[in-house]
Amino acid sequence: MRALRIDADRLWDSLMQLARIGGTPKGGVCRLTLTDLDRQGRDTFIAWAKQAGLAVRIDGIGNIFARRDGLDVDAAPVVIGSHLDSQPSGGKFDGAYGVMAGLEVVRTLNDAGVKTSAPLEVAAWTNEEGSRFVPTMMGSGVFAGVYALDYALTQRDVDGVSVKTALEAIGYSGAARPHQVGAYFEAHIEQGPVLEATATTIGVVQGALGQRWFDVVITGQDSHAGPTPMETRKDALLAASGLVLEVNRIATTFPDYARGTVGSMQVKPNSRNVVPGEVRMTVDLRNAKDATLSAMVDELKRRAQAIAAQCRVAIELREVVYFPPSEFAPELVESVRAAAKDLGYSHRDIVSGAAHDAVYLARVAPTAMVFVPCEGGISHNEIESARPEHIAAGCNVLLQAVLARAGA
Repeated sequence: MRALRIDADRLWDSLMQLARIGGTPKGGVCRLTLTDLDRQGRDTFIAWAKQAGLAVRIDGIGNIFARRDGLDVDAAPVVIGSHLDSQPSGGKFDGAYGVMAGLEVVRTLNDAGVKTSAPLEVAAWTNEEGSRFVPTMMGSGVFAGVYALDYALTQRDVDGVSVKTALEAIGYSGAARPHQVGAYFEAHIEQGPVLEATATTIGVVQGALGQRWFDVVITGQDSHAGPTPMETRKDALLAASGLVLEVNRIATTFPDYARGTVGSMQVKPNSRNVVPGEVRMTVDLRNAKDATLSAMVDELKRRAQAIAAQCRVAIELREVVYFPPSEFAPELVESVRAAAKDLGYSHRDIVSGAAHDAVYLARVAPTAMVFVPCEGGISHNEIESARPEHIAAGCNVLLQAVLARAGA
């Protein structure tokens, strides 16, 4: 089966056709989860899956599973998947590539008349992005037992619409139950600059960084900017500025792919001549090792306490997200590496800085990911771009890794 190759033009054409659904003037995609545009994307995928002879099932959170039977009817399926929803100003490849690559693997096997021992399934997970409903990776999270279905269905968007109502409105409230998975593969653009910067075609993903997110409230005292002496101020923004610098210092001094970001900040009363009395901000810490991630959190808390005393303010840190680092299955990671080597593609080990549905699938099944470069490392942006030859290379690697697991 090493000589088997996907149809690169067909894969690219599928991605470009899908990108027209919710296409934006700048060349990106706005296909928010459980909207009518998401329905159109789902309908298109299901139509193509049925044309490829796949049997389609939909579960209670709207996840789609398109199944190709294997010779062993009792074997757990090898699942290939990602998501079809996008950010409000997203790109053509984030998520969609993984679903279309899975479909192309099946189409290629059909063309060659190849039957696998284990069944294959192409999965499209609901609400990976979390741009309309929170939490992110909702569909895969429900499937993996991270979130209860009832909890997910009651979550609401900013307009008060629940997930349950939105699913019913687009006709994707299904009844299929979670099932056993023999292995899970996901192809994705890197969403970072490493592969492009090193002229590498395939990223052999070792796992995903753990994440710990905090909502931070800094409470000082509003006061007049003129009469209030510097030494008596309780300046919440001054404290916030110090904390921002500490987050950056922590991320640049800790090992194991440390990351630290302050991405949101609201200042009150936000007036030119008033010392700020309150700041609300976020902190996002990431690391490849859980012990190091915990040490980063401990350092953040220690420095927050010191800044609070120095600035005469109160600092509250409330943890709102905790994803432990994910380590993918060594045997599947090796199959990705071996496929890249056999196919003659340059490759390197890499860690995912972003969370993907694979993070939750790794809790219930052996899991691996295949990364390909994206231009400038830019994603979650309308200008997100990838080269056709890289898209094809990633899918060829995916094909060989899937066959190594499913048997042919």
